Amino acid sequence: MCPYSWDVPGGVQFHIRDLAEDLIRRGHEVSVLAPADEDTPLPPYVVSAGRAVPVPYNGSVARLNFGFLSAARVRRWLHDGGFDVIHIHEPASPSLGLLSCWAAQGPIVATFHTSNPRSRAMIAAGPILQPALEKISARIAVSEYARRTLVEHLGGDAVVIPNGVDVGFFADAEPKSEWQGLDAPGSVAGGAARAATIGFIGRIDEPRKGLPTLMRALPRILAERPGTRLLVAGRGDEQEAVASLPEAVRGQVEFLGMVSDEDKARLLRSVDLYVAPNTGGESFGIILVEAMSAGAPVLAGDLDAFRQVLDGGAAGELFPVEDADALAAAALRLLSDPARRSALRAVGSAHVRRFDWSVVGGEILSVYEMVTDGAASVAPDERTRLRGRLGLTRG
Repeated sequence: MCPYSWDVPGGVQFHIRDLAEDLIRRGHEVSVLAPADEDTPLPPYVVSAGRAVPVPYNGSVARLNFGFLSAARVRRWLHDGGFDVIHIHEPASPSLGLLSCWAAQGPIVATFHTSNPRSRAMIAAGPILQPALEKISARIAVSEYARRTLVEHLGGDAVVIPNGVDVGFFADAEPKSEWQGLDAPGSVAGGAARAATIGFIGRIDEPRKGLPTLMRALPRILAERPGTRLLVAGRGDEQEAVASLPEAVRGQVEFLGMVSDEDKARLLRSVDLYVAPNTGGESFGIILVEAMSAGAPVLAGDLDAFRQVLDGGAAGELFPVEDADALAAAALRLLSDPARRSALRAVGSAHVRRFDWSVVGGEILSVYEMVTDGAASVAPDERTRLRGRLGLTRG
């Protein structure tokens, strides 16, 4: 069950899509219920629950689906599916997740994605949500910070299983010559032959993605490395995004708009440095894993979730959140140090194996097997290990 609109891509939707496709590759039958507009192209395994409406949520805007008609569609989907296990994402949100919790019978697995340590709304709604949440057989959190939000606001606990990435898809992508810079084949060490390229992927007009911080750092970067280009992929007002920049340097920012998964991978394979200047509200950081999978050195804001994904800073460098001067200094240092960038690539490429769907999908499947009194396809020792991590018993 997907709580957010399928036609406006985001981390939760990508997680659900990739998990569904991993399970299908393993031979399982999968159905996904998700809000979607009538003209949205849907994979064969996705069932539309109708149109969603935008709602401000956790520093962003979530497109949710809720109400009597949605509840009827949830009940019909559950009735027609005859599922062995129901996997609900964000069951505490006012969306299909909560409706599914109310309506579902049988084994329920829930994944909690949100990290919001000061959610007054979640605290206030706790007593109302508890009867539905008590039906959940096993809980998964995508990070320690999502788990902490669950524990502090709603009680109970969860096993931490991170978001997954198809590491090979990003690692094998073909770089695009027009997006390449210092590290392109034939470049001279130190950047004499080619200028550097910095990458950013995210919604331009969503403040917590941090593009304004990167824009404030850009003039200093360009003052020392005049040919540097910033490649920005994502939707939003491009003119507003560069409005704070001096007119003379605006041409160094290239907006690519929304890009396909293939072009996202090619972009990450091409840039000399990927910058994630996010300001908060992140429970994981899937873009960091994608960047490391593609071999891009990562420079990220020092959020708790990002620090965890980057192995405490070993797999990527961190700078103080919203500190444009520190971002510029770190970017200049990395762009001038090919050996350091190479070292980050090596560490990142090894670190991301933990997040490959071959690992993550197997752990989620182990939870399914545990709550449905497991089939022989999952090793008994893996079920025992996960049962201990969950701290749960059947019944």
